[in-house]
Amino acid sequence: MSRYPIPAEACRTKEEIERSRFITTVAPAPNIEAAHDFIERVRAEFPDATHNCWAYVVGPPGSTTRIGMSDDGEPHGTAGRPMLTALLHGGVGDVAAVVTRYYGGIKLGTGGLVRAYGGCLQRALLELPRAERVDWVTLHALVGYADVATVRQLVAAHAGVVEHEEFAADVTYTVRLPATDVDRFTAALRDATRGSAIVEVRNG
Repeated sequence: MSRYPIPAEACRTKEEIERSRFITTVAPAPNIEAAHDFIERVRAEFPDATHNCWAYVVGPPGSTTRIGMSDDGEPHGTAGRPMLTALLHGGVGDVAAVVTRYYGGIKLGTGGLVRAYGGCLQRALLELPRAERVDWVTLHALVGYADVATVRQLVAAHAGVVEHEEFAADVTYTVRLPATDVDRFTAALRDATRGSAIVEVRNG
């Protein structure tokens, strides 16, 4: 997927469950290094917490190619796993989360911990502001002067941006387009110019 929802910015929620305080922090994680950097920042912010459990998904929503999780001292499978499950089903990619717990004196039990960690993250994801990750491709298009308006209209119609225009014997455009729109844009431009347009993809 070259376009998918991602966190627009970090988000934090707080709640109390059976006297334990849970602080859930969710943030963008465009790569594994960013995910671990975020986790370390939260740990440094709450060094006296009983647990700082975490999970991340780097890639499109639901992707399991680059994932990570930790129970950080909670019983095995009661924190990191339910958090990862919440992320995988949260409809957002490139995301990391830390649930910080300050123990309040009442044991929650295995089932209670799973519900607490998974539920805290699910509720935080509902409040998470979202943006869209877009893979961009740069291409050059060479057209005649008669097709200048056509190029501009097609770029706008395909959510692109004209970065540069160069007027010589013909007109050369440098255009940035979402990767998902390149083929449609190229076909539409060639059709509109009766095959005279020359289009070259330069880089992604």
